[in-house]
This record gives sequence, C-alpha cells and structure tokens, in this order.
Amino acid sequence: MHDAVIAAVDGLGDYEKAPKKAYVSLRRSKQFAMVGPATKDLVEIGLNAKDLPDNPRLKAMPSGSMCAYTLRIASAKEVDAELKRWLKTAYDAAG
Repeated sequence: MHDAVIAAVDGLGDYEKAPKKAYVSLRRSKQFAMVGPATKDLVEIGLNAKDLPDNPRLKAMPSGSMCAYTLRIASAKEVDAELKRWLKTAYDAAG
C-alpha cells in the first residue's frame, strides 16, 4: 500500500522523502503529504491541502494539525483516481 502511494506521488514531479520515526514526510517547499502505518492492516495518508471536497473517505483534522486531512487505506486498489487528485492538489499547493 505504501509503495502504491509513493508510486502515485512519483508521477507528480520532484519532491523530497523525509523519513521520520513513524511515517515518511513528502515535501516540496513544505510538507504536502505524509504516509505511515495506522494499524497492522491500514496505511494512513495525511494531506496538506485546503478545501478538499467533502468525502466520507477524508477526515478533516483540527486547525493546527500536522495535516489538514487524513484517510486510511486497506489495499493498494484504494490508491485510485480520486486519491491521486487529492495528492496532486496537496503537491501543487506546496509548490
């Protein structure tokens, strides 16, 4: 699952991977996403993007959080066109 997310981001352009203790920060001039384990079977993705459309997959985080939104995926199949759009929005905003 982690590799599928990274592969989707790799197609967006240049960025930096900054490994942390529990996750990998994905950065341009600032962090636009993070990817890390949520549970044994889930990967959590954090997105730094403003005003993503309401969606049951997205959990809006409180102001001041490391990421504006988070979501969890249980399989690589969930790295779909919708998630790729959200990643691109976050990537573009971190320009």
